[in-house]
Amino acid sequence: MREIFEVRGYDGAGRIGELRVPRADTTVETPALLPVINPHVQTVPPGELESTFGTQILITNSYILHGSEDLRGPALETGLHELLEFSGPIMTDSGSFQLAEYGSIDVTTEEILRFQHEIGADIGTPVDVPTPPDTDLSQAQDEQTRTQERLELADTVETGEMLVTAPVQGSGYPDLREQAAREAYRTDLDVFPIGAVVPLLNEYRYQELVDVVTATKRGLGADAPVHLFGAGHPMMFALAAALGCDLFDSAAYALYARDGRYLTVSGTEHLADLTEFACSCPVCVDNTPAELEAAATSKRQRLLAEHNLFISFEEIRRIREAIRRGTLFELLEQRARSHPALLDGYRQLLEYPEQSAATDPTTKDAFFYLSRESAHRPEVIRHHQRLGRFDVGSELLLTAGNPSDSYEECWRLVAPFGPVPRALSDAYPFTAERPDSLDREAFEAAARGVARLVKSNPETDITIFHDDWPASALALLPGQVTCERLGARAETANED
Repeated sequence: MREIFEVRGYDGAGRIGELRVPRADTTVETPALLPVINPHVQTVPPGELESTFGTQILITNSYILHGSEDLRGPALETGLHELLEFSGPIMTDSGSFQLAEYGSIDVTTEEILRFQHEIGADIGTPVDVPTPPDTDLSQAQDEQTRTQERLELADTVETGEMLVTAPVQGSGYPDLREQAAREAYRTDLDVFPIGAVVPLLNEYRYQELVDVVTATKRGLGADAPVHLFGAGHPMMFALAAALGCDLFDSAAYALYARDGRYLTVSGTEHLADLTEFACSCPVCVDNTPAELEAAATSKRQRLLAEHNLFISFEEIRRIREAIRRGTLFELLEQRARSHPALLDGYRQLLEYPEQSAATDPTTKDAFFYLSRESAHRPEVIRHHQRLGRFDVGSELLLTAGNPSDSYEECWRLVAPFGPVPRALSDAYPFTAERPDSLDREAFEAAARGVARLVKSNPETDITIFHDDWPASALALLPGQVTCERLGARAETANED
C-alpha cells in the first residue's frame, strides 16, 4: 500500500484527510467532490470549475476519450490537463459504466490503464465488473471473482506515479462487500471506490447503502481512501461522510440542469415550480426563477449547473468544517429530517455504533440532543461500554438531582448516558445540551446504562432517584435496583 492518505481528524467515522497525488505533485483535502466532466459536453468548462468553485480534483471518462476520433489524438498529443484546461489532479474512469449499461466494451484492463497513463491521468481505474443491487448471490460472487482478477492484473501494469483504484463490488451482500474490500486492500492499489451503488442512490435506498458502505469499510484499513461512486446529490453528502467516505463524484449538477432541476441540500426542485430563490449564490442573486425559465436553453442549463455546483461545494465545505468542530452528527440530524429515506439511512448508520465509536474523539465542544436518534450516538454507546470497567462500593445512589453525601457513593443520572461518576459530570459529553422535554428513548438509553453498571457490580445495592421516567425505561432496569421518583418523598411529607 502506498503511503498516500493521511487522516487529520475524525468525528464518528467521518474524517478529514489528505490524499497525496504524486503525479500531480499536490494534495487533495478530503472529503472532496469530483465533478464529472463529459469530454464531449462541458456544461461548465473545467477551467472555471477550478477558478470559480475551488474544485481540487475532477473525474472524466477515459473510455470515451479512447474511442473518440476527435479527442483521442489530442489527448495523447497534448495530455489530459491541456485538453480539459484543468491544472489540478484528474481521475479517469475506465468504461465500467458503459459495461454495466451495454453489456460489453472493446477494451481490456491493461489497454485502458496504459491509455490513462499515456494521456496523463493522475488516478486511473481498471475495468471492473459492476454488479448492481438485487443480483442473485451466485452471479454477484462470480462477478466479484472476475473483478478481483482484474484488480490483480492491474497491479502488474506499469503506471509510474499514476495512482490506480481498486473498485469494490459485491452487489447488496454485506459479507461479499467486506470480503471484496479485504481482497482489494491486499493489493498495492491506492484508492477504493465502492461501485454499482447508483441504483441505490437513484431509488433513495439509503438503508441498503449504509449496509454496503459499512461492510466495505470493515474490509479496508484506516489508511484506505474511499470513493463513493456516483454520489452526486448534496442532500446525502453528510450521510456518506459520516459513513467514512472520502471522495464523491457528481454528474448530477449538469444532468439535473438539463432537466430544469434545481439542487438544494434538502432535495430537488423543478425550476418551473419556484417563485423565488432562497439561495444566495451569484446565480440566484442575479436571477429570478422566471428569468431563468425564460432564458435560452444553453444559458438556462449553464446557470442551473453553476447553482448546483455552488450548493454542492458549499455542502462539502460545511461537512469538512463540521468534522473539524465535532458537529457532524448535528449536521446529519438536520439533513436526515429533510427526507424520510435519509432518516432511514441515518437510523441504519446508528445500528453500527462500534464502527463510529471506534474513531470518534473522546472530547468535543458540545453534544446537542436533537432527536430520539441522539440517544444512539457513538458518545452514548461508548460511555455505556466503559461503565463495565467501574468498580463501586457496597451501595450507590444514582440521582437525576443534586448528588448526596448521605450515601457511600453518589453519581449523577443523566439521560441518555445513564450513570455518570460525580468527577466526570462536568466533562464532555455529560454537559449535553438537551431539551426540557426528553423523549422516552433518552430515558431508555439511560436505563440501559444502569443495567450495564449493575451487570459489572452485581453485589452493589443501587438506588436511583429518577425524574419521572416513562414506564418503558423503568422496565429496562434490573430487578435488584431500588427505584424512586425524584421528589416523591417530599410530596408524601407535604400530604401528611
